[in-house]
Amino acid sequence: MSWLLFYPITMWRSVLRPLYMMRYADTELADRPEDQYEDTLSPPLFLLITLLLSQGLSGQLPSVFDPNEATRQLGSGSNLLIARGVIFGVYPLSMAVTLLRWKQVRITRDTLRPPFFSQCYVAAPFAFILVLGIDFFSMPQEKGILPGIIAVAVALGWYAQAQIRWFTRDLEISAIKATITFIGAFMIATVAALSVAVMINLDAQSFASGAR
Repeated sequence: MSWLLFYPITMWRSVLRPLYMMRYADTELADRPEDQYEDTLSPPLFLLITLLLSQGLSGQLPSVFDPNEATRQLGSGSNLLIARGVIFGVYPLSMAVTLLRWKQVRITRDTLRPPFFSQCYVAAPFAFILVLGIDFFSMPQEKGILPGIIAVAVALGWYAQAQIRWFTRDLEISAIKATITFIGAFMIATVAALSVAVMINLDAQSFASGAR
């Protein structure tokens, strides 16, 4: 249950000091496994717990949609969490691959791990606020339209500035090039995430139909 202590610490640092946390993720991987992330959560675990909390919050907000429909289609809440993890895992993966391609580094599991871990620290707050904004849009009588717009704008703005600064620092390029690089990687990630979501939804519907 130590995550109850280290989760808010990790979230606080990730939101206020995203570049520091991204550098921190890189340096921690150089330590022995038992010495890594002693005062925070590991990046993938942090992202997973954030998606779990987001999923729980989504179920508590009023919605024009049945909040249990996705769970029924996928068979369980655990499967829904896995699906969300796959979908939002596309964003840190896309950013990490983009960085390595810019550096002309051969992409392997070893070379991909450091930038991917770094990206998980910023993907978690982004995913939480973005999903919250989407949940606001589905509130009855359009009561959540304005909060939804604000939440989505905050999520996108915060995520963009963190990524642009990261690309600028790590690739030693101008802010303009970093912005273009981010937009390209973000668009690829979004298309991929939506494609994965559609495929998961189709598979879930087929599974639900076959189970009847």
